[in-house]
Amino acid sequence: MQVWGDVMNDKVLSTPERLPQLVCCKVIFFSLVLWVFCVAAQASPIVNIVPETVQLTSFPIEYFIDDSQLLDYQSVRKEAFQKTTSTTTLGTQATVTWYRITLYNSKKQDKSLFLNLPKAYHVRSIQIAEERSKELTNQALIDLNQASDHPLMFRGAVVYPFVVPAGETTVLYVRSHVYSHQWFSSEIYDDAHSRRALVGGHLDIALLVGMMLALVFYNGLLYFATSRKENILYSLYLISGLTWIALSYGLISKAFNVYGDSLFILNLSVFTMPIFLLLFMMAIFETRKFYPKEHRALQGVLVLLVASFLYGLVDIAGALKPATGLASLMMVVTFSVSISLLRKRNPLAKFFLIGHTFFIIFNGFAVMYYMGFVKPNYINSHGVGIGIVLEALTLAFIISYRIKVLEDIRSKQDELKKQASTDPLTQLYNRRYFIAEGRYMVKKAKANETSLSVLTIDIDHFKAVNDNHGHNVGDLVLIGVAGVFQRFSRDKDLIARFGGEEFVILLPEAGYAEALECAERIRQGVEKHIFKVNDGLNLEIRVSIGVAPVDVTTLESLESAIDRADKALYQAKSLGRNRVCGADSSGSAVDCESVQAS
Repeated sequence: MQVWGDVMNDKVLSTPERLPQLVCCKVIFFSLVLWVFCVAAQASPIVNIVPETVQLTSFPIEYFIDDSQLLDYQSVRKEAFQKTTSTTTLGTQATVTWYRITLYNSKKQDKSLFLNLPKAYHVRSIQIAEERSKELTNQALIDLNQASDHPLMFRGAVVYPFVVPAGETTVLYVRSHVYSHQWFSSEIYDDAHSRRALVGGHLDIALLVGMMLALVFYNGLLYFATSRKENILYSLYLISGLTWIALSYGLISKAFNVYGDSLFILNLSVFTMPIFLLLFMMAIFETRKFYPKEHRALQGVLVLLVASFLYGLVDIAGALKPATGLASLMMVVTFSVSISLLRKRNPLAKFFLIGHTFFIIFNGFAVMYYMGFVKPNYINSHGVGIGIVLEALTLAFIISYRIKVLEDIRSKQDELKKQASTDPLTQLYNRRYFIAEGRYMVKKAKANETSLSVLTIDIDHFKAVNDNHGHNVGDLVLIGVAGVFQRFSRDKDLIARFGGEEFVILLPEAGYAEALECAERIRQGVEKHIFKVNDGLNLEIRVSIGVAPVDVTTLESLESAIDRADKALYQAKSLGRNRVCGADSSGSAVDCESVQAS
């Protein structure tokens, strides 16, 4: 004792006789300190139930991975547990894991509490063993394949009631048997807070799902409007994404009270979602046609995803184990392809890259979370859902933007077609379009056995207008006459300027007599119209018209009918102009005076 006291007071003399005793005492002292430290480090973390109201969502617990998957409560309680938190992820190598929660009641009255396991919907089975004074006091087993009517199952969560007696300790052992990824969450509540936790929640997930449903509806309308393949692929991507979100965050379980194998099969959406995304990229960027190198890269990842999906139909748990690695590969390839397309100046690549960057960042957090590499938090645990929605919104913009680009191109093409088929001055059809469309209308009239007539019109003394007032005034007269023709014709009539002051009108479903009446209305319309031109100059214009029916009972061509109408027009001019003359199908000219209005 004197030596020990001397050691503690640093009074030991450095004599050869007392040196062995000094070394021995120091060894004993440091061994004792090390033992105390190890015992303290290995001691189970104890949650002290102090407040009157209990609402514990983050507290220390312990876990043990049962690689054999065979240990029971009596066996596992002897194992060495490791410390973690009440919300933890352990990746794919912890299929069966035991969690230990130690609670001490320092109050003078017993405490009735509830263990809430809010993520129980995604597991195969849950077993709970309640221990007090190292004796088993209660236990429960929930097989998720038969959990719809289980008394401890409520809207996707397991709710286990237990009591911590005054001044005593209760230990809960929870066995979590998962399909693929071990992510665990436990909460301790009193009765009131347990009820509130069960009633609330999932509003954020419902919002995400609602947004994606709205996008599906919007995209469906776009498909019916455009009938483009990328709209279908985008809709399938959205449906896969919202299925995965609703499944992974318990919305389906909460809404429909379904669990186990029948629900777990929906995890195949984790493969269908990137499959449809890759197909969408191929369609929207037209990689097969314009980017063969990038197309092959996307095809390679697509083959792996399809193979994993097919394997998942047989063994979905096995297929999901490498899913995170495959997801990482998919994100790297799609991001690289996006960069490549951006460098090749694809107009849509920059928008896709923005949305896909959001997807990759948030999914990267989620992948690390599911693998157990990062601590749980809202961004990590909800990363996939956030990333999917942000990318889905960007893809919706890309589709709308592409539709706008295609509409602009189509509009320009239509404008070019219109320019090629119309007279630039009067905006009536030109001779080339009239002949092509007129031949089709003749063919249609013969097939349907309906009437068809043609008018040829010439402006009387038009050369004098140009000579006396200039070509600018002549152009205004041509434009004004064209307007009168349109006003006194039907929408289905085909009106064209053949050249100079000569015009032709084709009248579908109009017989010879009806065509003569139409010609007379047009003649009178021009005669009564006052043509206001430059500097207050008003002109009175007259026209001569020739009429001929198309003989739909024979092989007569459009050109032949126009020739007969021209002969009637020449007769009208020779008789003094400003009149209508007609030539029937026999070719003889009618009495022009009989068809001219008084």
